[in-house]
Amino acid sequence: MKKKAILAYSGGLDTSFCAVYLSRELNLEVHTVIVDSGGFSADELAAIEKRAYELGSAKHEVIDVTDRFYCDCLRYLLFGNVLKNDTYPLSVSAERMFQSLAIAEYARANGADYIAHGSTGAGNDQVRFDVAFAVIAPNTEILTPIRDLKLSRQAEIDYLQQQGFAMSWEKARYSINKGIWGTSVGGVETLTSHQALPESAYPSQLQRTEPTRVEITFEKGEPVALNGEKLAPVRLIQRLNELGSAYAIGRDTHVGDTILGIKGRVGFEAPAPLILIKAHHLLEKHTSTRWQLLHKDYIANWYGTLLHEAQYLDPVMRDMEAFLTSSQSRASGKVFVELKPYQFELLGMESKYDMMQSKVATYGEENNAWDARDAKGFIKIFGNQLKISNSLHDEN
Repeated sequence: MKKKAILAYSGGLDTSFCAVYLSRELNLEVHTVIVDSGGFSADELAAIEKRAYELGSAKHEVIDVTDRFYCDCLRYLLFGNVLKNDTYPLSVSAERMFQSLAIAEYARANGADYIAHGSTGAGNDQVRFDVAFAVIAPNTEILTPIRDLKLSRQAEIDYLQQQGFAMSWEKARYSINKGIWGTSVGGVETLTSHQALPESAYPSQLQRTEPTRVEITFEKGEPVALNGEKLAPVRLIQRLNELGSAYAIGRDTHVGDTILGIKGRVGFEAPAPLILIKAHHLLEKHTSTRWQLLHKDYIANWYGTLLHEAQYLDPVMRDMEAFLTSSQSRASGKVFVELKPYQFELLGMESKYDMMQSKVATYGEENNAWDARDAKGFIKIFGNQLKISNSLHDEN
């Protein structure tokens, strides 16, 4: 009997090469598996399945992890208002981690001899795949033909054509990775440090110009209603993506450090993540204490960094998630947002936990908790160490 190889399959050139190479050169029974974390339509999944079987897949599976992705990851990114380098909502890096975990679990459950992916040796994804596979399916050998053979794109095309697959392997001008938490856009411009992606590179084009207002309801940090309509968080994110993309909202370019230590640059559009993160952050500004906000900022930054760098399975991530969850006990209320072409504006919020409603004092106006003597005494003590420090400066 042939040995079984589970291939993390996307339908693109790299994984298509792997499907044929593993089957014909290594004589393996190849099972192609695609993991949908909210980025594929039914038509796209059907086309990918058709191609997989044409390439010789013995069995093709679609694993939908969208709800798990939200529950086990995205809500914590939202709780933490995580934007890598204050810009990027970790659209692809978070998604890849959960695709890797699903593939590894499938391989282990199905007794695979091998588990394979089509990553090259130049990016972050190879690390995420290999780490997840090694931890979840430690007895399964990892195969990486593209990385090991150091193949160019043209070499892959030539091989597939020699094997009788005369499909169109034309490289799109822009590399698009669409997911529920954002779409990445790569092209020749993002390989430079100075060129911007053109308007046409983004998958969503401007369709609406008249501003519209939306109301987002949060309960303990999670989005639960849009314009008064109760929705499951995943559906709400999808609906808000539709609304925001019509205004071409959520575009930016991220520059960051890769796991391998080199700098990387990528364009993206993420209307729902950016709107939700900013709306949620506004809600927290009103309902959290200063110390909650200050401590949560660095914990959330570490959570996002470790997730990006393939450390999701480390127990410290569960510790951070417990803190982030606890911090949301009063993050409930409504946030009002106006959508406009290419931008959005936070108009305000309402919450029974709004600390600006305090009966103790109103900023810059009046208070009922202290008098002038109390204020003078507090300020005198508050500045005491500064006075001591400055009195000890050298005269010269």
